[in-house]
Amino acid sequence: MGGCFPCTGEPKTDDKDPPDLPTADKSKSNLSLDVKKETLMNDKKELSSSGSGCIAAQTFTFRELAAATKNFRADCLLGEGGFGRVYKGRLESSNQIVAIKQLDRNGLQGNREFLVEVLMLSLLHHPNLVSLIGYCADGDQRLLVYEYMPLGSLEDHLHDLSPDKKRLDWNTRMKIAAGAAKGLEYLHDKASPPVIYRDLKCSNILLDEGYHPKLSDFGLAKLGPVGDNTHVSTRVMGTYGYCAPEYAMTGQLTLKSDIYSFGVVLLELITGRRAIDNSRAAGEHNLVAWARPLFKDRRKFSQVADPVLQGQYPPRGLYQALAVAAMCVQEQPAMRPLIADVVTALTYLASQTFNPDNQLSQSTSRLATPGTPPRTRRDIERKSGY
Repeated sequence: MGGCFPCTGEPKTDDKDPPDLPTADKSKSNLSLDVKKETLMNDKKELSSSGSGCIAAQTFTFRELAAATKNFRADCLLGEGGFGRVYKGRLESSNQIVAIKQLDRNGLQGNREFLVEVLMLSLLHHPNLVSLIGYCADGDQRLLVYEYMPLGSLEDHLHDLSPDKKRLDWNTRMKIAAGAAKGLEYLHDKASPPVIYRDLKCSNILLDEGYHPKLSDFGLAKLGPVGDNTHVSTRVMGTYGYCAPEYAMTGQLTLKSDIYSFGVVLLELITGRRAIDNSRAAGEHNLVAWARPLFKDRRKFSQVADPVLQGQYPPRGLYQALAVAAMCVQEQPAMRPLIADVVTALTYLASQTFNPDNQLSQSTSRLATPGTPPRTRRDIERKSGY
């Protein structure tokens, strides 16, 4: 549940885009927040006029959440991002273990994110989205209460691993990729209007028992374009290394912007590398820039696989996963696949359980290199050798 910052340059000061909301097939209701700042109240009016559905999240007092976290004791701290700290807590009323995010009180951006997250997660429900239990808007305190995800974030399992930390095997990586894609598919194809996540990254993919992935941190989410509109114009926000190039340069946001970010996450799962890693050799700082030339040469595919895997992956599955990643990080948005096609391909890969004992018998039939992306679901299936 980490924070974010402008992808490139300085943030625009004339940003007027309200935090939008999807509709829900539930009875209408108002969200009552004790917010004193005039800008935030204006945002709330804009949100209320957008046709929101029933807000089902519970309200908590600051006293309740302080008690749940033992007064926000350091040993309850789970992590810290750009918009606040996250604590593990136990609600006295239900004895439920939860994650509590306490937003930084400095600045109005955090207040806006707070409102968007409460409203978005109250309206959007899917097995691959983290569940919002409730919120606290007590005085100037802003806290969000989520279901507790015991395995932390995907980032915790890919980077800077301690010696005693279990390494993700190939099967688990594909399971996580497929689940995250399904969460994104829900936002793009099932929510009405569609929702652009805008901050897809490894630290925002949380893991439940069994490494079941759930997307979290919806403070930057925006409604996608509807009707004849092709994009949403907004100031550039997100995380460097994950932002689609056209969005970073123009501020024109589309569903395909999320597809690019997903491609970066998939590359991280395959390679074990960070999206941006300045500790690496020159030419290898940016994951996408490093990987693109390798997409065109099948003989180099093995160089892309995470060394932690120690060769324990199906060559054919590796090629197919790289093909999907290559499609997603195409420079031209129109060349990137729809999320439904990505889900089709990754669900198939996740279903092909790899057994290291049978590795020698794995098929290594010749596949097309992933340099040229297919445009349809049938093309994806054909390209991946289904």
